[in-house]
Amino acid sequence: MVTRLPLTARTDPAHGGRWTSLRAGEREWLWHRPDPARATVRPGDAFVDSGGLEECVPTVRGTPDHGDAWSRPWQRDGDTDVLRCPDFVLRRRIEAGPAALRAVYELHAAPGYRLLWAAHALLDVTPEARLIAPDTTSTRLFPEAAEWLAHPWPSGAHHITGPWPAPHGLRLDRLGPDDGSAVGAILTGCASVTITDGPDTLSMSLHTDADVPVSVALWRNLRGFPASAPYRSIGVEPMLGSVFDLAEAGPRDAATVPPGGTLRWELEITATNNRTS
Repeated sequence: MVTRLPLTARTDPAHGGRWTSLRAGEREWLWHRPDPARATVRPGDAFVDSGGLEECVPTVRGTPDHGDAWSRPWQRDGDTDVLRCPDFVLRRRIEAGPAALRAVYELHAAPGYRLLWAAHALLDVTPEARLIAPDTTSTRLFPEAAEWLAHPWPSGAHHITGPWPAPHGLRLDRLGPDDGSAVGAILTGCASVTITDGPDTLSMSLHTDADVPVSVALWRNLRGFPASAPYRSIGVEPMLGSVFDLAEAGPRDAATVPPGGTLRWELEITATNNRTS
């Protein structure tokens, strides 16, 4: 019997607004990698990977790496967390209900401001876990995938595209076992995905205005990164936009703040289990 589970979340506004917990029943879905350096970061510092869910905005890769949000304190305003950056203000309200958890976002900036945003969720899943998305979803691979492909990477290409779940023959829906690879991919135009892991499922859906590009990014690090001390981390990341680096975004690859100066979107997360007693 499939049971819908209520979800609860905890965040750390003082340290980049990071989500530190996403719990459904007895299961904690977020993976953690504690690093004391996270407590003292300042804007411009190199990214410190502590796991959880990072708010990556206005870029994911590039400058600043993982965006501006993770290295800045957020403030609490009633039931809303507020991030103030030089070019924008981001407001986030998380609502936990019996059927779903919703994170509601508003970004205020000058009309025409372009950005990427990703809910960079690093998940604690077993090697048997799977990422389920519509077959044939157009999926972008990035240069770190080159050594895992049967053909050479095209010279000068920022990315190449193929159909989910195996763009250019690289099977990505399997989230293990660890094989020493570390691959980033983006499922373009995809608003919803589901992660299955044994009897448990986690589904994430993104809702926004019709003219805003939405995707889901995958960071499947199966002990392939970093080269000096590799570890396992699995990122499933609903996002606005369709590239990792804002500097590489084409005309339809990033979100744009509309004439009113406010961009709104909502992330909905649900969890179920199918345990037998």
